Amino acid sequence: MRRSPALLINTADIELWPGGVLRARGNADARALAQARWVLRRKRDGRYLAAATAHGLLPLVPRLMREPGIEAALDVLDLALHGTQRAHAADALLPLSGLQQRLQQLGIDADRYERATGLTLEAEPARLALAGFDRYRRPLWLLRGAAQAWQRMHAHAAREGIVLEAISGYRSHDYQLGIFARKRARGLAITDILQVNAAPGYSEHHSGRALDISCPGEPPAEESFESTPAFAWLMRHAGAHGFRLSYPRDNPHGIVYEPWHWCWQAR
Repeated sequence: MRRSPALLINTADIELWPGGVLRARGNADARALAQARWVLRRKRDGRYLAAATAHGLLPLVPRLMREPGIEAALDVLDLALHGTQRAHAADALLPLSGLQQRLQQLGIDADRYERATGLTLEAEPARLALAGFDRYRRPLWLLRGAAQAWQRMHAHAAREGIVLEAISGYRSHDYQLGIFARKRARGLAITDILQVNAAPGYSEHHSGRALDISCPGEPPAEESFESTPAFAWLMRHAGAHGFRLSYPRDNPHGIVYEPWHWCWQAR
């Protein structure tokens, strides 16, 4: 069966993943995913909603047609199945509608946050390219230009004896909202969470241009990464590949030092 291209198609509530990429979470999922050309995945919690096979749409949840955003996702699926996914420009962005209301529900004043940090809202791309796999063998999604730049930089480092490992790339607004909701449920104050996590909608990871980088034997997202040969190599060569360190020490955004977080800038 012809597989879908290594492309993630994004909608406000649901992602369309190409067949052969997602891991099965049970026997029923395994049979469906084995046949899938595309898989519809709920952004809020990662639940698999349906598999588009050569024989039609196979629902993986009850009452599929009641899912928020399903009509928009099925419209996009129809375009993808008929080979017209290019109807979405490679650099198209999803609208930001509804995000500020969800921030208010968390107790975050968006205007005040922007004034305090200098950060701006990051819209999600409508399309992302598969840039390979991260340390945990999860698909790494980035904007097409960022994906190509990461692959070139990864190969350059390998030629010089440096192994770079991706820890994470694109994250949806829903993913970041979930981080905040879980920490709030544990009793953490919003002010404390904002010391270590950008507010939902303001993380560079939403843009598909940012990724967290580490190296073998090094724990993820730890300041100790700055002492590794991999970090020294990045400081010398990442700029030539279009990547910059987003949050150095004493950065103007008030975000803790993150030697692992790098962002690609189109040139």
